[in-house]
Amino acid sequence: MGALQTFREFSVLGWLREGRQSRRLILLIVFVALLLDNMLLTVVVPIIPSYLYTVDHETSPVKNQTSSPGPESVPSSNTFQNIFSYYDNPTRLPGNASEETSQRATRFSYTTTSSPITNATEAPSDCPKKDKRLLNENVKVGLLFASKATVQLITNPFIGPLTNRIGYQVPMFAGFCIMFLSTVMFAFSESYTLLFLARSLQGIGSSCSSVAGMGMLASVYTNDEERGNAMGIALGGLAMGVLVGPPFGSVMYEFVGKTAPFLILAVLALLDGGQ
Repeated sequence: MGALQTFREFSVLGWLREGRQSRRLILLIVFVALLLDNMLLTVVVPIIPSYLYTVDHETSPVKNQTSSPGPESVPSSNTFQNIFSYYDNPTRLPGNASEETSQRATRFSYTTTSSPITNATEAPSDCPKKDKRLLNENVKVGLLFASKATVQLITNPFIGPLTNRIGYQVPMFAGFCIMFLSTVMFAFSESYTLLFLARSLQGIGSSCSSVAGMGMLASVYTNDEERGNAMGIALGGLAMGVLVGPPFGSVMYEFVGKTAPFLILAVLALLDGGQ
């Protein structure tokens, strides 16, 4: 009975070891790695600008620039408007200086009205301030998006020699772990500094997974024709990630919130790294 159980354990371990050495499984892992990397690259495009704008406006409340009406200003002599109303022409009796009570008296009304002075100068517009605020926000978003590519550009030359020394599995697994960490940071970060750090970490994880993944495919597919087909399929994951990322992020952010799309990508990265 014990020998049978030991035989089953060895058969399961052998099956797992053979499965991990399968070329199709390696191709699937690299495909999913590039897919997740580029989905995380593009899923932030519709989320981060709106989120940063919301955070900035919550921290800096809008000032009330409506001025309260002041007391009524004293009328000036230049603002008088004289309105004369004449009712009936005056009649005088010849030879009599006194006015008769039977005659119609002259009605002469002199009405003076004054119009209050209104301040025609409006409050200074805050449009330049708004434009400056939006310009600063655009700069912040641009630096945030560029941080991933900058870090990856610096890291790539070091990952290649590292894979030649220690193999492809360790850098590949490290890339998935770093990608998982950066995705979780994206999900729960509420400040620009943490978002910038998460984006930079994504550049390191992307460098590890992409360089190690393509090197793994090149070592497994030794035939030139098979290698070309395998790399074409793997790079299809890159294109699919760029294609799916923005609509996925916008729909999830609109109906679920900021955290949900990043948590889904983190779980997928964890499952792919566990293989």
